[in-house]
Amino acid sequence: MLSFLRIIKFSLQDIVRNIWLSIVTITILLLALLSINTMLTGQAVSDNAVNAVKEKIDISLYLNADASENDIVALRSQLEGMPEVKSIVYTSRQQALESFRSKYRDNPEILQALRELGSNPLSPSLAITPSNFDETTNLVNSLRQLDSDIIESRDFSDNTVVVNKIQSITKRVNEVGLGIIFIFVLTSLLVVYNSIRVAVYTHKKEIEIMRLVGASNYFIYMPFLFSAFIFALMSVLLMIALFYPFLTLFQPYLEVFLAGYNVNLVTYFVNNFWPIFGAQFAVILFITLFASFFAVRKYARG
Repeated sequence: MLSFLRIIKFSLQDIVRNIWLSIVTITILLLALLSINTMLTGQAVSDNAVNAVKEKIDISLYLNADASENDIVALRSQLEGMPEVKSIVYTSRQQALESFRSKYRDNPEILQALRELGSNPLSPSLAITPSNFDETTNLVNSLRQLDSDIIESRDFSDNTVVVNKIQSITKRVNEVGLGIIFIFVLTSLLVVYNSIRVAVYTHKKEIEIMRLVGASNYFIYMPFLFSAFIFALMSVLLMIALFYPFLTLFQPYLEVFLAGYNVNLVTYFVNNFWPIFGAQFAVILFITLFASFFAVRKYARG
């Protein structure tokens, strides 16, 4: 226990004596973490946006205005029997009219034109949600071949274009992000290595004396490895302290940009706190320990 306390004491003394070098080391590690979390944020936004778009995908069949309820029920039952269909929402002419009026309630010109028609120009419709986004094309092909006298028109909007664009942008951002992360990780290794080397060099004579009096490699290595642990812990804690306030400030802008889609980054990072930051701490700790080990190895070998 006494030996362990001495190790902590020596480690903290080295950090304080080389305070500016320690600050630079933590800052470099913090920048590496920032690049990682920025990429994770982009990936989270992309995944949530893609999932939200997929959930809102539907295919509409517009029916004849004079279609009977029996024919509509029969068509709906036929569609529900398709394995590619998840759900179907029926909208009557009256419901479509009310929805239209609500949508354009702030546009008096359109409402006036509607009143001048003197009748409801809208058709009943069936909004079909695919059970699987990847099978949307198969569903569209099946609906194109569907033969029914009450179908007036079909709306096969290609939502795959939107999804593919989001995924393409995310892929490019991730490629750039991985390059930036690699640069920061390499820089972190060099900075930590040189930081520990400076600390080792200032204790060169002390280490030689400790070796002469029979000190174990464990006692020589541990203060510097503990310093590496402190660097990793401080960088992750600072990252958490800075990142969550940033997410809180960024969230309202994201909600405006992705209006209508439920994308909450704060909730995402809170729910995945330990997997995300635990993994980051493990990676940063490995980097710092690896660099520290080789920095002190030259003087610690007996």
